[in-house]
Amino acid sequence: MEIEIGKGKSGRRAYGFDDIAIVPSRRTRDPEDVDISWEIDAFRFELPLMGSAMDGVVSPATAIEIGRLGGVGVLNLEGLWSRYEDPEPFLDEIANLEADKATARMQQIYSEPIKDELVTARIREIKAAGVVACASLTPQRTAQYAKALLDAELDLFVVQGTVVSAEHVSKTVEPLNLKRFIREFEIPVIVGGCASYQAALHLMRTGAVGVLVGVGPGHACTTRGVLGIGVPQATAIADARAARAQHLDETGVYVHVIADGGMGTGGDVAKAIVCGADAVMLGSPLAAAREAPGHGYHWGMATFHPTLPRGARVRTEARGSLREILVGPAHENDGRLNLFGALRTSMATCGYETVKEFQKAEVMVAPALQTEGKTLQRTQRVGMGH
Repeated sequence: MEIEIGKGKSGRRAYGFDDIAIVPSRRTRDPEDVDISWEIDAFRFELPLMGSAMDGVVSPATAIEIGRLGGVGVLNLEGLWSRYEDPEPFLDEIANLEADKATARMQQIYSEPIKDELVTARIREIKAAGVVACASLTPQRTAQYAKALLDAELDLFVVQGTVVSAEHVSKTVEPLNLKRFIREFEIPVIVGGCASYQAALHLMRTGAVGVLVGVGPGHACTTRGVLGIGVPQATAIADARAARAQHLDETGVYVHVIADGGMGTGGDVAKAIVCGADAVMLGSPLAAAREAPGHGYHWGMATFHPTLPRGARVRTEARGSLREILVGPAHENDGRLNLFGALRTSMATCGYETVKEFQKAEVMVAPALQTEGKTLQRTQRVGMGH
């Protein structure tokens, strides 16, 4: 149902994770009997998790650790790891910049050219550890580095930008033909972001194995303020879910929906799955790990754009190890540790055995969910009152 904004302009009401609640069903089950694994193309992961392709989140070392814990880390091949042989001094400098100087200095640091040999070396470093190697490029640089990805034997490739469309139009350059590229490329491709039914459906028709859903929900992203665009995540994922069903009906091919951004707690992860996601891409929760390369800071892929930065360097308090954040044990009660233990328990509480079954759970619009009965937590800033 559309709401009138003014005469001649109306719009749909959209919902974020804080606006909805998962409704328990008539059945419960033991958490030990729940399967939260995820399969995409030829790869199976114990956790339905992708680590965001951000320099403060995923380094080769953390990609390896995420892989060993059961997920897959996505390395940003346009980040510091492909520009500098040793990026550690620059990561340290970024962590110590004054807030009013951070963006300008980061623009300078990221002006260093990408080096082909480092692209190959970083991928091989991850593969040598025996985990799935996954990395991302923007559409503008995909064709340029495609051969390097093949030479390094990358396992999964992500074509990623703030918004990626299947119909990019340009009067000055030849845009990447996503459909042709994906169908000819030897590596399975995930594409995104998108935030609408039509955009998701068109990306699925390119032959991608997965679609990233999310425009502007990340903790470090300022796209919604700078450009004024975006869709709250619960609605965006539900719309992509409908596109997935339409595409499956048309072709018999199941394309995975990956919720990208806007999740900070295990409850958010569970809601993303119920709305229709097959897996989630996490940034800031992983940036809060002691092993994170950002040294307590987190910034998005567009933070250092040379002419129109669309991200902020934000501080992320270290909360625990990667293991504790992903699979526990949790020593705090606010939902920001043991994210996938929380997913498992949420599924068990609602009686669902697999992630795909959990997508069938009932949800309600529940604006009082975060505040009902939580007055003491809010006034004392504990638990759900943070």
